[in-house]
Amino acid sequence: MTRFTGKVAVVTGAAQGIGAATAERLASEGAAVAVVDLTAERAAATVEAITAKGGTARGYGCDVADIDAVEAVFAQVAADLGGIHILVNNAGITRDNLFFKMPKSDWDAVITVNLTSAYNCSQIAQRYMCQQKYGKIVSLSSRSALGNRGQANYAAAKAGIQGLTATLAIELGPFNINVNAVAPGYIATGMTAATAERVGATPEQHQELAAERTPLRRVGRPEDVASVVAFLASEDSSYVSGQTLYVNGGAR
Repeated sequence: MTRFTGKVAVVTGAAQGIGAATAERLASEGAAVAVVDLTAERAAATVEAITAKGGTARGYGCDVADIDAVEAVFAQVAADLGGIHILVNNAGITRDNLFFKMPKSDWDAVITVNLTSAYNCSQIAQRYMCQQKYGKIVSLSSRSALGNRGQANYAAAKAGIQGLTATLAIELGPFNINVNAVAPGYIATGMTAATAERVGATPEQHQELAAERTPLRRVGRPEDVASVVAFLASEDSSYVSGQTLYVNGGAR
């Protein structure tokens, strides 16, 4: 498929997991992908995976919590690749703890990296998108937005993504910009492996328990989320905006 031929996509937090899978999926369908992570070195493996298959990608180091850094890197992306048409706000961290034990520093870090970064990147990207009267913004929320024990900070940030998404869809829609969010359930990534360790289980044990609670009887893969992001970034979803799509195997 070539749904993204001629389009430039920026994917944050793209060194691994859902971000890497999304970058690879968009590139496989013709997009030139800016693989953004904290350092260009971290992004290198994803860039190599894309270019090895004949795709176009460049790696960029950027602290997406710093809006000045975002502005500079996005300007470089536009100069290098020819614009910014798609933004995937995927960068995120967890600092899990029960609320009464959660230090303010962990609250601030998770809100900043998971939510404020989406503000920063969307704020800069929309300048390019409004000028060209075209754009797709897809942000990563989470099933945890509905509440999850030990994740008050992460849940608040991911719920914030949904509110930001709905509001940007209203404000940017007149400029032919679609804004949506994806809310994954349990996806087998390094982040969920770290959660398993926090609760004293191996990643395999944790995944088995999660699969038992999921109607489809398996946990998700990064590629499952990437395919939904690709749909929302494509013209196949041209009349979809302001939505949060849960990708969780039917779990409630």
